[in-house]
Amino acid sequence: MIPKDDFRFQSHVLLVELDAATTKLMMLVVAGELSGSHWEEALARQSSAYTAWISAAKGIQIDPMPALDGRPNDGSLTSEK
Repeated sequence: MIPKDDFRFQSHVLLVELDAATTKLMMLVVAGELSGSHWEEALARQSSAYTAWISAAKGIQIDPMPALDGRPNDGSLTSEK
């Protein structure tokens, strides 16, 4: 897999987990369960999912130069013109 596709796949997995963990936490808020073991577990899961996503997102490297110097946007050093 090329790095961009690999990142997209990893991002999808991490964001699905973050969404599920956040949804569970919101369900507990709606139910009024703001303490106890279920709350602590859901809070830990959401915090862990958020931390994992932020760690992955910090690794994004954006190269603004291809648009300016004519290089292809796939990270290679040669242009196919």
